[in-house]
Amino acid sequence: MRMKKTFVLFFSLFLSFNVALAGRKVALITGSVSGIGLGIAMEMAKGGYGIVLNGFGDVDSAVTQVSTFGTRVTYINADLKDPRQIASMFQAIVSTFGRLDVLVNNAGIQYVSPIEKMPIEKWNDIIAVNLTAPFIAIQHALPIFREGGHGRIINIASTHGLVASVDKLAYVAAKHGVIGLTKVVALETAQTNITCNAICPGWVLTPLVEKQISDRAEQKGATIEDEKSALVSEKHPSQQFVTVEQIGQAVLFLCSPAADQMRGASLVIDGGWTAQ
Repeated sequence: MRMKKTFVLFFSLFLSFNVALAGRKVALITGSVSGIGLGIAMEMAKGGYGIVLNGFGDVDSAVTQVSTFGTRVTYINADLKDPRQIASMFQAIVSTFGRLDVLVNNAGIQYVSPIEKMPIEKWNDIIAVNLTAPFIAIQHALPIFREGGHGRIINIASTHGLVASVDKLAYVAAKHGVIGLTKVVALETAQTNITCNAICPGWVLTPLVEKQISDRAEQKGATIEDEKSALVSEKHPSQQFVTVEQIGQAVLFLCSPAADQMRGASLVIDGGWTAQ
């Protein structure tokens, strides 16, 4: 009898846990296997969201890290340069979770080159991942949000969506485009419970930035630490890097009721870069 009661209790707890998970809001974060995207996924998991990871890298490690917060985590492998794979990703989310509440367009790639030497294939790839993919993802997310009566779209732009730097033509053009995309989507959803905003981080110590630091150090014959200090001091009056946790917390804020009337905004987190 005791064993039977124990089993019933265990089964009830198991059922309650899964019902609770099923009722949680769900967030898709693109490019979330490492860097800023993983940081956002971690903060949102702490906040109780079910998480859909996407991107390339050490997937097992990313899933393990996010799962430590007791939320449901799914990884979907989709090449964001392929519109068909983006469509399949959204179909899989609806099949797995039955809902989607937040879309964070974070995935991005970079290539540094003067305009005369910029390979057209690099330009096309950067525009495809950094600008076209968010547009297509929003197209697929909006019907789901409209059906659910609520949604949050957060585009991770960059200070390079507001200002420019030499040798970053395609990246700057794409990020400026993301700011424009954000504003138009915000206007088209202005009378709904769907919001669209952007976050513009300055320098964040991600694998993408660390590679730039390494390349600069090699070109100048300097140490990694010297170039790291030089890079952040060059742009940030604070002389400190932005952290992935800070960006994740900003995403949570934009998902909160406090941000219900933030529509088409660009939330800048850049150590003072664009204040100069």
